[in-house]
Amino acid sequence: MAKTLTGIVTSDVRDKTITVTVTSRETHPLYGKQYTVSRKYTAHDENDEAHIGDRVRIVETRPLSKTKSFKLDVIEEKARGRVELKEGIEEA
Repeated sequence: MAKTLTGIVTSDVRDKTITVTVTSRETHPLYGKQYTVSRKYTAHDENDEAHIGDRVRIVETRPLSKTKSFKLDVIEEKARGRVELKEGIEEA
């Protein structure tokens, strides 16, 4: 059974590659307190269809490069929009 992970795309700059940040909650073995852990995975995106902010599911596959061992399975939710600052605005 291949490992599947769900996360948010944080980078889509590279060709056919996306960076996915997977956030999970873990419990400390001694103290029992829960804390948030974020891990970054690089995944193969053959058609460059995922973009920053999309929620995606990635599936483990054979190693495709030094860092890529996952491929894009499905885009679960597209990003709703981004706020970008305009260049060249001067204060009066």
